[in-house]
Amino acid sequence: MDARFTNATAAYGKSPMMGGSGLEARDSGAGNSFANTLQNMIGDSLNSVRQAETTTMAGLTGNVDLTDVVTAISKAELTLQAVVAVRDKVITGYQEIMRMPI
Repeated sequence: MDARFTNATAAYGKSPMMGGSGLEARDSGAGNSFANTLQNMIGDSLNSVRQAETTTMAGLTGNVDLTDVVTAISKAELTLQAVVAVRDKVITGYQEIMRMPI
């Protein structure tokens, strides 16, 4: 499992919504800001899509088994769905903030 995912789930588990004080994640000195984490995950998503494209091209030439091609495409599709879901949540959060009275 990716270390960033583990760190994110640990921080979420310590959040006030999950019964924690919310201070543990901030005081732990994780070092990564939300923007950096998001940027890294987007980079990983792009790499996943590129890998699927490379595997597909190799499959067309017969250098890779069809199972590997299907697995790479499924992984890229799942990654894209996750990126779209995160984007939708960010937009929803932004819209909610914009509706708040000043």
